[in-house]
Amino acid sequence: MDFEIILLAFIPLLVAFDAVGIVPMYLGLTSGISDQGKKKLVLNATMTAFIICVLFLFIGNAVIKFLGITVNDFRIAGGLILLIISISDLLFYESRIRGVKQEDIGVVPIGIPLIAGPAVLTTILISRDAFGIYVTVISLLINLIIMYLCLANAGFIKKIMGEAGSKAFAKVASLFPCCYRCNDDQNGFN
Repeated sequence: MDFEIILLAFIPLLVAFDAVGIVPMYLGLTSGISDQGKKKLVLNATMTAFIICVLFLFIGNAVIKFLGITVNDFRIAGGLILLIISISDLLFYESRIRGVKQEDIGVVPIGIPLIAGPAVLTTILISRDAFGIYVTVISLLINLIIMYLCLANAGFIKKIMGEAGSKAFAKVASLFPCCYRCNDDQNGFN
């Protein structure tokens, strides 16, 4: 396998995953969870994202065709879900998080749709068509390792910013997915 081909598949997925951009939302969603709980959560979220991405790699086109939807429909729906999560995080975080198990947060919303969101799933389909399954899986694995490392070390960022700074940054960061997803939805409508 040619390194250049892997790099060509890797870069669009790196942009779609946006590991560094997810860290503030991850910090906001996991505040109040122990370090041990966060380690399990990160592994759970990353594994969930991997399973969803691999399933989508193999059956994504068939599911989209079967449902009679387009990739843009998929982007709009995913964008709306992330918009709702962002608004919920901004307004109702404390009351929303009380009754939720840590494992559930790892699956939804961190594993899906923050890590394995519509941009990533769409990019996987494009990568598979352009570079093949093996190259796509390799670039997917590399990106998920990067994601895991970013989330597993998110506490370092929190230490630098402090508790109050981290909470404030997480709230402000919740605005960016709202804006980004609104833009993504507009692209889906066009």
